[in-house]
Amino acid sequence: MKRPFYHYLTIGAVLLYLIVPLLGTLIYSFSTQWHKTILPEGLTFHWYKELFGDSVFLKAMGRSLILSFGATVLSLVIMVPTIFSIVVYAPRLEKFIQSLIVLTYAMPGVIIAVGLIRAYANSGISMVVVTVGAYFVGILPYMYQGTRNSLRNIHAVSLMEAAEILGAGQFTAFLKVILPNIMTGILVSSLLSFSILFGEFVLVNLLVGGSFETIQVFLYKKLNVSGHIASAIVVCYFILICILSVVIVKVTRSKKETV
Repeated sequence: MKRPFYHYLTIGAVLLYLIVPLLGTLIYSFSTQWHKTILPEGLTFHWYKELFGDSVFLKAMGRSLILSFGATVLSLVIMVPTIFSIVVYAPRLEKFIQSLIVLTYAMPGVIIAVGLIRAYANSGISMVVVTVGAYFVGILPYMYQGTRNSLRNIHAVSLMEAAEILGAGQFTAFLKVILPNIMTGILVSSLLSFSILFGEFVLVNLLVGGSFETIQVFLYKKLNVSGHIASAIVVCYFILICILSVVIVKVTRSKKETV
């Protein structure tokens, strides 16, 4: 069936809306000067050389990766078995758990940060650890929904019953039957969670911004110094997320082919 013209027009408008800002940021990160002309007056790699030659940037990038990756892994280790247990063995608790998880949207980041500072400022617990905990709570909805949907799609209850009838224990059945079948959903949820945490600014700035500078705080500082450097940071972030997306897509495809 031939699609109407406005269908392609709508898709084209959406693509332009998404691509034009990214393209402008990319060009600006390579431009020498770009003020009164349609196109940049010149192109250069100077801003990227300056950026990657800055040890503060590299350290900030490393801290952001550690925080985001650590919170995502912690969420995987704790939430995937928990969600599996609820869906398979305690389905009556699902509505209650969903209500609790949705509450994470109710609190703005500023209020959460102020509350955490008041609660843990004099407790002797490092605010970096507190930030990881806050990150863990922040990505609960994404990890929960992605894992739960995957378990529903594969009929986890039926698979567990079949595995146990064949002689497998609960842990073995989860590890060798359930986990491989929901790996695609887990990887997608992990990528989404990591992307959100890597771009989060409010919590990390208020909790550890002064003593544990991350890429978000570094970017905010550079916005007032050089728009070229700030654009280069955004491009690097976008490339990192694209690389992770490509890796996860290839991994999920290979797993589907093996299955």
